[in-house]
Amino acid sequence: MPVSSFTAHRPNDATAAAHTDAPLVAPDALAAALKRSQEYLLSVQKPEGYWIGELFVDVTLVADMVAYHHWADDVDPEWQRKAVNHIFSKQLPDGGWNIYHGGPAEVNATIKAYLALKLAGVPVTDQRMLRARSMALSLGGVPRMNTFSKLYLALLGLFPWDYVPTIPCEVLLIGKWFHVNFWEMSNWSRAMLVPLAIINHFRPTRVPRKGIDLDELYPAGIHERDLALPPDPERVTWRNFFLWLDHLHKFAERFAYHGIHPFRRRALKKAEQWMLERFEGSEGLAAIFPAMLNSVIALKALGYSDTNPVLQREWKHLKNLQHETKDSVRIEPCFSPVWDSAIVLMCLRESGVPGDDPRLKRAADWIMGKEIRFRGDWHHKNPVDVEPSGWVFEFDNKWNPDVDDTAMVLLALRQVPTDNQEKRDSCFKRGLNWMLAFQCKDGGWAAFDKDCTKNILEKVPFADHNAMLDPECADITARILELLGYEEFPISHPQIQRALAYIRSQQESDGSWYGRWGVNYIYGTWQVLRGLRALNLEMQQPWLLKARAWLESVQHEDGGWGERCDTYDDPVFKGQGPSTASQTAWAVMGLLAFHDPFRPSVQRGIDYLIRTQNADGSWSEDEITGTGFPKVFYLKYDMYRNAWPLLALATYKKVLARTKGQPVNGQPAKSPATVTTTQTVASL
Repeated sequence: MPVSSFTAHRPNDATAAAHTDAPLVAPDALAAALKRSQEYLLSVQKPEGYWIGELFVDVTLVADMVAYHHWADDVDPEWQRKAVNHIFSKQLPDGGWNIYHGGPAEVNATIKAYLALKLAGVPVTDQRMLRARSMALSLGGVPRMNTFSKLYLALLGLFPWDYVPTIPCEVLLIGKWFHVNFWEMSNWSRAMLVPLAIINHFRPTRVPRKGIDLDELYPAGIHERDLALPPDPERVTWRNFFLWLDHLHKFAERFAYHGIHPFRRRALKKAEQWMLERFEGSEGLAAIFPAMLNSVIALKALGYSDTNPVLQREWKHLKNLQHETKDSVRIEPCFSPVWDSAIVLMCLRESGVPGDDPRLKRAADWIMGKEIRFRGDWHHKNPVDVEPSGWVFEFDNKWNPDVDDTAMVLLALRQVPTDNQEKRDSCFKRGLNWMLAFQCKDGGWAAFDKDCTKNILEKVPFADHNAMLDPECADITARILELLGYEEFPISHPQIQRALAYIRSQQESDGSWYGRWGVNYIYGTWQVLRGLRALNLEMQQPWLLKARAWLESVQHEDGGWGERCDTYDDPVFKGQGPSTASQTAWAVMGLLAFHDPFRPSVQRGIDYLIRTQNADGSWSEDEITGTGFPKVFYLKYDMYRNAWPLLALATYKKVLARTKGQPVNGQPAKSPATVTTTQTVASL
């Protein structure tokens, strides 16, 4: 690894590009870094043609599994030993557990970890447990846990069911004619809530054999005021209405236990059938850990035996998410082969790997084979007459293709020739038409559904996991604009005009954009700028220059960029955090959208990426840069640290070549498109 890729130093002059054609980064250092990165990524490709990086998360999944095994009374002592080792390995010096690397202790993670250790037999007098207990109490203890966490405690007899917000399965019976109905919830919430509704009905409490409790984690002792959800101070609010409705549900539950609840039997059957249908064509319910674990518990509550083929299959899918080593076990929330493969394929092609390379063709064929030609749950919110298509994040999840994965797949497929061009073209066209059909009424695009934004749902008592809605966001919208720009859609296209208006409306006062699916403002700002550049938008407009100025204002002394998940709690932390390869790559690409490769901030960023590259072509990164549910759940995409830097280096090389009029990947350089009055959005 070179000590530095700089060949000279230049003043911090924004007009440097206008009077020099000598780059600061040594060409041989850039070429070597590109080649090392390409070789590394190609070396980790799977024989079938796909790529997959592990998704690293906090300890809560392992803690949940420990609790589950004690509930099911099927504890494997050796597995539990490994789980205990993993949980202790993530404990903070202050005794708590966090939900992202470098973050503070969080109440749900801390109490879940403490409970798992206590169930596993770790003495409460152990110094590590005493520190954990102290931290849990300082965070507010059990009363401050969210609804889903309390429900898991109730399963073990550690929290009274009467104070767990009711999740009525009758919600599946409410038609779309009603303002608040099942299909207005986010895709992932539906998958979690249906099995939880079944669990909520049966309340299959199984007290651990050791008679364990969590009484010590109530700061003021166990009292009704600490068990019930607090109402809003104002008497007439939607939250208070839903709390009253929850009391009504609980009154009705008493009749359900005696078999005289008017709709309960029908609703339970529908919930069961809904689950069973969605097991088909999916590696577990929605192919995500929370829904999968909930569904296993729900099946047991419904009376499915451990030898039942359905339960055995779902348990196998859940078990596949676990990674066991000699002394530890960790769990992924899901698998990411389609997402990772599309990103890596795009990065390799952009960096100059020939499109007819057999490895890229194999990847493209694998991705095309994952197209979903099934009309899944998306049609309830978007009953448009469009040919079913789309891709998912995971290996198999046919009910839930999503817009973001589809956009990324299309960005990759458009560049890679295959041996069956007709198949690729028809696949691309279907996916594009399907994706375009999901534009929301305000011009943006969301992840899974269309116009899933009824804020009233966030007031229901069990909506404290910050994931009830699937709002449109700037990062996904901009990624789609990037694709449409490459496909030469005119900027006057009505959908593009509406999307641009949405993008403009979402810009923060400092020039940045919020990143819903990546951490955070660096992610959002990069994606917007890259998307607008692909449209050949006039990039010298003041509002866009303001975004560039913001990116440069948060560049670190080492030349990199970094930002932590605390920005979702308080934007004051924007752009603060250790420099990372992935976030530096995003910021560099955002700056390169202005086609000024000689700008000092760009040069320093490229130098950072080259300097920090490992000898094998990879980059090291501990920080969390992926977002699941803001403020609740984050994840580290391990492929990000190695893919995005390659794309940043490749983008720099292309912009540099075009600036100097040189060929790009064997193709003649294209001069920037002539700017016309239609290429600004100042009037929007």
